[in-house]
Amino acid sequence: MKIAIKSPRAIAAMEMLTALQQLFVKQLHTIECNKKQHSQVIEWLRDNGLHGGGMRVQFIESSAFNRASLNISQVHYDDLSQKSFSSATALSVIIHPHHPLAPSMHMHISWSEFRDGKGSWRIMADLNPAIVDLADKAYFEKILQRVSGDLYQQGRELAQRYFTIPALGCTRGVSHFYLEGFIANDDQQALFPQQFGEAVINGYCHLLKNKLQQVGQPSAEELQAQLNYHTLYFYQVLTLDKGTTTGLLVHDQNDLGVLASLPAAINRTLLSDWVTKTAEPQKQLLTKLLNILEPHETVVITEQVKLAIAAQLRAHYKDHEQTKYLIK
Repeated sequence: MKIAIKSPRAIAAMEMLTALQQLFVKQLHTIECNKKQHSQVIEWLRDNGLHGGGMRVQFIESSAFNRASLNISQVHYDDLSQKSFSSATALSVIIHPHHPLAPSMHMHISWSEFRDGKGSWRIMADLNPAIVDLADKAYFEKILQRVSGDLYQQGRELAQRYFTIPALGCTRGVSHFYLEGFIANDDQQALFPQQFGEAVINGYCHLLKNKLQQVGQPSAEELQAQLNYHTLYFYQVLTLDKGTTTGLLVHDQNDLGVLASLPAAINRTLLSDWVTKTAEPQKQLLTKLLNILEPHETVVITEQVKLAIAAQLRAHYKDHEQTKYLIK
């Protein structure tokens, strides 16, 4: 039995984020090189719909995308007074293009509301090229600056901390924006989440379409660079990312959606080289994740592998309860 959410602000957030999801899907369909719409819609329910659920659009057998997932969700607990918050509404998107010269992109916009009616936004976007193109970086940075205005510096500084990978001495991606706990101070700022989403969607799709029209057949070196970068992405998401960790620990009813950010394949040999660089207890986690993967240099991240990863992450944080609060 599905139970409708009560909060008008949560309802409005869901409507806005659904419109952004639809805009993004429409634009990605136009980018498909063969013009075929290889997308699949997957619905999931929280407690059989009693506490909400979500809908994921993913591109399969795609000519343009290695992985593309646009997941919208809304969970609510109007009937559970012991819960500290009443609802959480989110749009999470990850795009990994096939071509190594076309940059990956991640975007997340979510509204969390407490029982007293107060709430805040979490807003982020980041450009993740396997091979850096400074013109692409500058273009995406200009989009973030233009849409965020006075919020840009705050979002940039927080993002720099969030995406830093201390063990490897580098940062995931080249252009980032991240706000957590954002509360609008006036009517103009109240429009910011929607304006941010539209600007990032339109800007990234324009960049991606132009890039795919310019590139030729990728070289072996470029494909290897992409595989290595996807390995870095895999490492950061599973050992450092708060959104991924929280999503898996709260429940197990959308594991494939939460782990939709993982690329299609990674370099297991490179990943194993990072074990000695990783501090405990994440070193233990990384070792256990490696045990899940097939003993080949290149490993395909199938749905079965994702489910095994989700189970291993939950087991790890059950044994290391306090460390989950250290995740960025």
